[in-house]
Amino acid sequence: MNRKWILTGAGLLWIALGVASGAGKLWAAPQDAAATPPKYTLAEYNAEEAAVKEQNPQNKIKLLDDFVKQYPNSTLMPYIYRAYYLTDYALKNYAGTLEYADRQLALGDKIDTQGRLEAEVARAQAYYVASNDKAFQTPDVLNKSRDAGVQGLKTLDEWKKPEAMPQDDYDKTKKGYTVLFNTIAAMTSMSLKDYPSAAITTRPSWRSIRPTRFPISVLAWSIANDTAAGDGWILGTGAFHCSQGANAAQVQTYLKNQLIRYQQPACDKLVDDQIGELITLAGGSADKPATLSVPSATDLQKARDDTANFLPALKGGGDAGKVMWLASCGLEYPDVAVFAMDAPAVDGDAITFKVYRPTTLEADAAQKELEAATDPNMQVKVGGQPEASKIKKGISSDSPARW
Repeated sequence: MNRKWILTGAGLLWIALGVASGAGKLWAAPQDAAATPPKYTLAEYNAEEAAVKEQNPQNKIKLLDDFVKQYPNSTLMPYIYRAYYLTDYALKNYAGTLEYADRQLALGDKIDTQGRLEAEVARAQAYYVASNDKAFQTPDVLNKSRDAGVQGLKTLDEWKKPEAMPQDDYDKTKKGYTVLFNTIAAMTSMSLKDYPSAAITTRPSWRSIRPTRFPISVLAWSIANDTAAGDGWILGTGAFHCSQGANAAQVQTYLKNQLIRYQQPACDKLVDDQIGELITLAGGSADKPATLSVPSATDLQKARDDTANFLPALKGGGDAGKVMWLASCGLEYPDVAVFAMDAPAVDGDAITFKVYRPTTLEADAAQKELEAATDPNMQVKVGGQPEASKIKKGISSDSPARW
């Protein structure tokens, strides 16, 4: 008996995540049962064939039930269970799909990689479609579905391209199923309130999940806990995809508040700049750039305490300068003396002037450095202090200033 399993995505197992149409097609290598002596009777085989080939779904279920009752230990069960879960899916009996996909998978090494993958895809798709049903939100169903999604990813790693399958179809199919399995793992982890797992498994699926379904609480958890999966980057990627939806303004406000909570900075403008940078970068790649740094509140406090490197860090730029500026922006430094190198520029409530600040805190050395200075090494913006406009070129000021 020569069997070739081909599952087309146009009907039973259409993936509702917007992946390419090629990802809805699963090819299988022939299963050659004639290579070894059959372990079933002719009557048993005929009963299996009649059930599997029946076109009417209701009649098919009845024939499958009759077969299981008559031959409960049949070696043909892989074909029977497969027929069950595909037919149940067609009948929108998603609980039945999960049940018989699980029975198929429980056969272990009696089915090959192709058979496992097909059952795992069917199970994942059924859960995705039916997940809003309260019956699918019990701890038992959630845990089993999450485990199946994780196992699906492992099976996908083992799945080799069938010889007759075009490489492009294989690549699209594998990408689509990766999204599907990750999505199921993320959805179930969220429902179980296992946010660490949700944060990790959600990211590969962002580009295919509708923005309205994106789990915002994953972002909140990741940012609040500074996870390796998040490290701030999860905020940007989540913001990018969520901001494509109708509630973009609400989402970005929420995400801004989360970043403020994560960093506890004093300048909202710098938070807006960071959100903009993260969203822009996330729009170009789902992977965190190697050079991107999103400092935490701990990082900023460490920078504030490092007063000796205040000016060198700002002058040096790069990540250190970024962290130092984010840490110091909006704070008061009453002991910082600067030398005005030019007359201030007044723009409404804001006063900007170029100054020179000594690189040393030792009084005599600082005085000599000021006297020798010819060019500014810092630009200062002062807001809400109109008296700052009285500062003239050549006048030193050690009065408090909000930078």
